[in-house]
Amino acid sequence: MAKKNKDGTEKKGFWQEFKEFISRGNILDMAVGVIIGGAFTAIVNALCNNVLRPLINGFLALILGANSLSELFTFIKPVYVMGADGNPTTEIDLTNSIYIDWGAFINAVINFILIALVLFLIIKVVMKLSAIRQQAKESLEAAAEKRKAEKEVAEGSAVAEKVIESAENAPKAEAVDADKAANDNPEKEK
Repeated sequence: MAKKNKDGTEKKGFWQEFKEFISRGNILDMAVGVIIGGAFTAIVNALCNNVLRPLINGFLALILGANSLSELFTFIKPVYVMGADGNPTTEIDLTNSIYIDWGAFINAVINFILIALVLFLIIKVVMKLSAIRQQAKESLEAAAEKRKAEKEVAEGSAVAEKVIESAENAPKAEAVDADKAANDNPEKEK
């Protein structure tokens, strides 16, 4: 016997609920969207990392005077590499130093802006195409409505012509009927 909830409805099992959840159409659409989004992310990252960011990094390196943004640090506690003689050298040990990596931060900001820009442009194109498609759909619907209205007017005109024609013929028929009645009843004329 199936278990009942407090409200009297039948209690569903975990697998039955999972099956209903998975079999809904919008879940499958969402899964496809996530997969396509993952592939799209790879394309956008490749564009940003391999094309746009090197150009921007080169430009910023010219301005800042460093070879690349990866060399922009603010040291809070520098640790120097020890030389062979046991004395510290002028070379900084980045693995043991405490520092702010401005280059990584600037690269992350640039990457975010580039990804947001590329996504904005793609969404803008998709929305424009969607608007054009919607406008075309509305134009087709308006044209169909116009044809339907014209057809109704044409049918109405044909009906009106028949009514007018029958109205024009009606007095003639009444006159014929009156003449016929007069001929049938000769006493009334006297």
